[in-house]
Amino acid sequence: MLAIDRLTRHYGALVAIQDVSFEARPGEVLGLLGPNGSGKSTTVKILTGLLRPTSGAVRLDGADALADLQHYKSMIGYVPEEPHLYSYLTGPEYLRLVGRLRGVPERALDDKIDRFLQLLDIYDDRYQTLSSYSKGMRQKVLIAAAVLHNPRIVILDEAFSGLDVSAARVLKTFVRAIADDGKIVVFSSHVLEVVEQVCSRVVILKDGRIVGHDSVARLRATLQLPTLDAVFASLVKEDDVDSRSRRLIEAMRA
Repeated sequence: MLAIDRLTRHYGALVAIQDVSFEARPGEVLGLLGPNGSGKSTTVKILTGLLRPTSGAVRLDGADALADLQHYKSMIGYVPEEPHLYSYLTGPEYLRLVGRLRGVPERALDDKIDRFLQLLDIYDDRYQTLSSYSKGMRQKVLIAAAVLHNPRIVILDEAFSGLDVSAARVLKTFVRAIADDGKIVVFSSHVLEVVEQVCSRVVILKDGRIVGHDSVARLRATLQLPTLDAVFASLVKEDDVDSRSRRLIEAMRA
């Protein structure tokens, strides 16, 4: 189990997150939600070991995960929000580099890469450099790179960005299958419909603090609201979207 214990992170005088605690368990997909500036990205960076907390701890099976950062990172598969790739490499070349860095046995690596490229419908473009790939194609390469080494923990940050409808449908099923395989999955997204379909539980952040943490069904029942979108709007106290849209039209016409 991955446990986040009273995480706090300061950037100078700015408090990005304050006393954030939750658990991500094997076999479930934990959704991480929040508006811009809520502390979601900071939380993800701490979870992936890219950022140290000011205080608090990340624990894996009760032990301090950040104490041996190299070992902890070896167990993580991470799809970042921004697809930073070596654009002069082909898709297989990039995945081969990642696989070797991750310690995937050479005898299995090329076969795994071919299978991922075929299943993600980018095999025919295997001789093209990543600079010629569309955003969705690059996203598929990132997804393959994240799970190539069969990680114990999978952290997905806006993983559906740029994917077409067909690829998104496959990925939704794949994310659930990863959890069913006993992995710990953290799924951060702004697409509430996808979170509602994929996640077992959700953590909702606002202004660096948790304002909601439960299964989607219980949050809907407790707040007597029909959808996760309505729950999210209620908990983060969003302005009425219709009213805001009308004011935007007024500003456009002014």
